[in-house]
Amino acid sequence: MTFAAVLARQRPGEIALRSAGREMSWEQVDRLLKRMVNGLLAVPFRPDRRVAVFAENSAETLLCYVAAMLAGCSAVPVNFHLTADEAAYIFADAGVDVVLADAATGRRAVEAARVAGAGLVVVRGEAVAGARSWDDWLASASDVEPPVDHPPLPPLVYTSGTTGKPKGTPLPPTSFVGGADIADHVERLKRNRWAEFGPHLVVGPMYHSGPLVSTRLLVAGVPVTVLGRFNAETVLSSIDKYRIGSTVMVPTHFIRLLALPPEVRARYDVSSLRYVLQVGATCPVDVKRSMIEWWGEVIWESYGASEVGTTCLISATEWLAHVGSVGRPIPPFEALVVDEQGNELPPGRQGRLYFRDTTWRGIVYHRAPEKERSVHLAPGVFTLGEVGYIDQDGYVYITDRFSDMVVSGGVNIYPAESEQVLAAHPDVVEVACIGVPHPEMGEELKAVVVPRDPQSPPDPAELLTFCRDRLAHYKCPRSVAFLAALPRSAMGKLDKRTLKERFASSGTLDQKILS
Repeated sequence: MTFAAVLARQRPGEIALRSAGREMSWEQVDRLLKRMVNGLLAVPFRPDRRVAVFAENSAETLLCYVAAMLAGCSAVPVNFHLTADEAAYIFADAGVDVVLADAATGRRAVEAARVAGAGLVVVRGEAVAGARSWDDWLASASDVEPPVDHPPLPPLVYTSGTTGKPKGTPLPPTSFVGGADIADHVERLKRNRWAEFGPHLVVGPMYHSGPLVSTRLLVAGVPVTVLGRFNAETVLSSIDKYRIGSTVMVPTHFIRLLALPPEVRARYDVSSLRYVLQVGATCPVDVKRSMIEWWGEVIWESYGASEVGTTCLISATEWLAHVGSVGRPIPPFEALVVDEQGNELPPGRQGRLYFRDTTWRGIVYHRAPEKERSVHLAPGVFTLGEVGYIDQDGYVYITDRFSDMVVSGGVNIYPAESEQVLAAHPDVVEVACIGVPHPEMGEELKAVVVPRDPQSPPDPAELLTFCRDRLAHYKCPRSVAFLAALPRSAMGKLDKRTLKERFASSGTLDQKILS
C-alpha cells in the first residue's frame, strides 16, 4: 500500500495537494502515483535510472519527483528556462532515459532528448511530435500496487560551473535519507522534523533543491500547496487561506513581499507560519530585520549548497543577537577560515571560508573530478567560494566571494557561460561578466565588453539579444559597458575585482537595460 493510500484511509476528507486552483485528495494522489510509478517501472533504464523533470511548477511536477523516487529512479531537476541545447547537455551528461515535460517545455524537451539520446519523452498539456502524451502514458500504465522492494536513488541536481557548463551533484546524505528499499525510505521520510509545522507552501521553482523539500514532505503526509511564478500578494493570500505552516524563500522573495503597500500586507493573516527557511544568498540586514518584525521569530537561515546541503543554520533569535551571521556549523560540518597560503586563521580574522566534513565525503560531482579537486583544500575540506570570518562564539559571517559566481534572486549564475557566448559575437574582441549590486535581486550580471571597433561599438541591446538567443535569459547579462581594454594583473590574469569596484555604483549612466 502506498503512503498516499494509507493517508487516504486515515484522512479521507483532507486535500493533499493544491496548485493553480486545483485540489487533489490523498486518494487522487494515490491513484495518479500508482500509474506514474508503474509507467516508470516499465521503462528499460540504464543502471543509473535517470528521469529528467523539465517542467514548470505544478501539482503534477511535484508528483513526477515523488513517482521517480518510488520507482527507484534518480530524478534530474532541469531548469525550465533552459534552451534545448542547454537541456541536451544535462540530459547527456546525466544519462537521462526518460524526460517528463509540460506544454511550456515540450518542444525543447523533444529536441534535447533527440540530441542526448533519451528514449522516452512524456509531455503533459500539449500534443508534441516525437513525444508521448501524458494521458496516453498514464492510460497504458498499470494501476496495481507498485513494488517497494527496490533501493532508493538520490536525485542528481545540476549547478552552474566555472567552466561554463553545469555540474551534476548527487543529493548529499544531509538531504537524502536513503534506506534499504523504498518502504524503508518512506518510513524515514515520515520522521522529517518539518512535518510537525503543518501545511507547506512551494514558492520557488522546483528545479532548485530548496523547493524539493516539498516532495519529501508530501511523502511524510504534509499537505502541500504549489505556486507558479512568484507573486507577492498570492503568497500572502495562500498563507492566510490554507493556514501554511512552513515554506522556503530567498531574499528576493522577502524584498518583494516587503515592497507591498502596508494596507495589502495588513490584509492577510500570516500567524499560522511556524518555520520559514531562507536560503540561496545572504540576506541584507535591513530586509531580514523587517521580515522578523513582520512575521516574528519563525525565520531561519540556511547557508550551504546543493552539493552539501546545509552547512550553517541560524534562528531568528540567534540572528538578532548576531546580526548578519549565517549561523554556526551543524554536523557533520566544521567551519574554518584560511589565508591565501591555506593556513588557518584565528576568530575574527577574515579569509577564505572552508568547511570540514567530518564524514570526509566533501563535495562530489558527477563525472567532474577536476571540479571536485578545485573546491577542496584537503580531503573532506571544501569551500563554497566565499570570504568571511568566524567570531568568538563560532558564528560565521560572509563578507565577499572569491569565486566568480553571481547570486541573483537566490539563483547561482556563473559568468563563464555568457562570456563564452558573447566572445563569439563578431563585434566583440573580449568580454568579462561580473556581478553588480541590484536593490531587489541582490546582484545582476553585467557584461564589460572590448569592442572590435572602439569608434563604433555594437548596440548593447543587440548584444544582450545575441546572448538571450543562445542561453536561458536568467543566465544573461542585464546591462553592457564598453572599455578599451580589460584590467589585468602583472601576470596577465583578468582582474575582475577591479571591474567590480569600478562598476559597483555606476547606476544607469553607463548601462542600457534590456527589459
